[in-house]
Amino acid sequence: MMDSATSKNIVETRKQDNPGILRLLACKCPRCREGDMFKTKNPWVLSKTMQMNRECPVCGQPLDIEVGFYYGSSYVSYTFSIMLSVATLVAWWLLIGISLNDNRFFYWMGFNAVFLLIMQPYLMRVARTGWLAFFVRYDRNWRTTAPKPLEWVNKDQQDNW
Repeated sequence: MMDSATSKNIVETRKQDNPGILRLLACKCPRCREGDMFKTKNPWVLSKTMQMNRECPVCGQPLDIEVGFYYGSSYVSYTFSIMLSVATLVAWWLLIGISLNDNRFFYWMGFNAVFLLIMQPYLMRVARTGWLAFFVRYDRNWRTTAPKPLEWVNKDQQDNW
């Protein structure tokens, strides 16, 4: 029989071994894969969709790296949108079919447009998490090592949005 310390270590090891893509889709900090990047968990509360923590509540990783840092996340959001569009097109083709003789393709276009609009708040969050993951890597020793200090912080311009 295992004692509680051994059981806790096994749980901690399993948490660390979670694949990064699942933690990315859950909008977790890329450094520790545990802390929430956003203040609210529900992305469809539109007034709070993009409100981020200044730093990870678990490991202390700064999340607001520099002014305008998250402009690059639009590339990640675009990629996810294209991937979802292709996936819905394939699913539509397999389940309903696509023909040039009727309007099924146009029905898919309408469905896809509405689907992407509904998914947009979540896609924006995942895109920010993915963009940050390009620059902040997972650190297995995040409990014992401090996050790297920021290099380009301009505190005077930080809240000028």
